[in-house]
Amino acid sequence: MEMSEDDINTEEYPTEIHDYLAAFEKSLGSVDEMLKTMMSVSRSELLQKLEPLEQAKLDLVSVYTLNSMFWVYLATQGINPKEHPVKQELELLVQLEIHQAALNRFTGENKNIHEQGQRNSRQEKGIQTR
Repeated sequence: MEMSEDDINTEEYPTEIHDYLAAFEKSLGSVDEMLKTMMSVSRSELLQKLEPLEQAKLDLVSVYTLNSMFWVYLATQGINPKEHPVKQELELLVQLEIHQAALNRFTGENKNIHEQGQRNSRQEKGIQTR
């Protein structure tokens, strides 16, 4: 999949986009490495190491990433992704991400309230023992 510098130079394309193409190729390499890393561990093994909220985040990011990659694939095949059902999928995923962010804030606030309550309780116990 990786092209050598000679292969790139022999292709006919406007020279002003060379840097963009090189950056895109590098990004593809990064995505490939990340996918290899994720696929080297079984999904169940990966999920066992995560809290339920983190599992949901991973699932959401994974689905969004796959749909985004499919969007790009459609575009490379000459299909307008804006007229394909993948557009609605991505819109739904954006809404889910918004809800996920709200849930994160809510659970974070509850955690902070709980921690503050524990600190106050310890302080009160310290005062009572004096």
